[in-house]
Amino acid sequence: MTAQPHRARATAALLAASAAVGLAGCSTDPGAETTVTVFAAASLTEAFEQIAHDFETAHDGVDVRLSLAGSSDLVAQIQQGAPADVVASADTASMDRLVADGLVGTPQDFATNSLEIAVPPGNPAGIASLEDLTDPDLHLVVCAPQVPCGAATTAVVSDSGLTLHPVSEEQSVTDVLHKVVVGEADAGIVYVTDVARAGPGVEGVSFPQAGAAVNTYPIAAVTQTDADTDHAALVQQFIDAVQGPEGQRLLADLGFVAP
Repeated sequence: MTAQPHRARATAALLAASAAVGLAGCSTDPGAETTVTVFAAASLTEAFEQIAHDFETAHDGVDVRLSLAGSSDLVAQIQQGAPADVVASADTASMDRLVADGLVGTPQDFATNSLEIAVPPGNPAGIASLEDLTDPDLHLVVCAPQVPCGAATTAVVSDSGLTLHPVSEEQSVTDVLHKVVVGEADAGIVYVTDVARAGPGVEGVSFPQAGAAVNTYPIAAVTQTDADTDHAALVQQFIDAVQGPEGQRLLADLGFVAP
């Protein structure tokens, strides 16, 4: 799914526009547009685009700006001062780094996700299990270990006593999925939700070992921004929208499971 240009902004653009974003978020002009900047894990792309759209519809004059990337990248950007109001990561370890630095409020878990093998349509390599991914001749793509999906992959593989030979390690789960979709990989380890949203572009191969590393997704308000009381309330309303009945229904429809 292609992110809408007014929401999914490149990180570079967010960094370059930090002053403007901060002013927009705290504007006291009744006619000015209010911006809520949300940093979210790449695996949340489709869900958060829809939640952002619904939130904008329900809040006149509010623009939700999404920055979607690997959780480790998002954490690094916030630590370096990138402007953000909300952060949602694909694992608790990434969020814990922000908590330790005093950069976020109390995180709240809102979803879980598990791994699945993605293969091209027709499964030409005949992948049927995690063990099949140990073939050194297989063009396998995985997430880098520092990325939540990579950490989960490492945990599952280690727990299974297997050795994989990936041809590349990507910085986000969407990059892994893309390589499978365009035929650059025989298989990739992604989330169940990524296989679901890819539609006919890939097929999914489940494996029982995935239960050994289920990722929990937390969300929190970023505390480094100098937001006024009204803006802080709006930020909390966005978090509530993610955790509320409609947000949870949307997440469930996309394959996420409640924590």
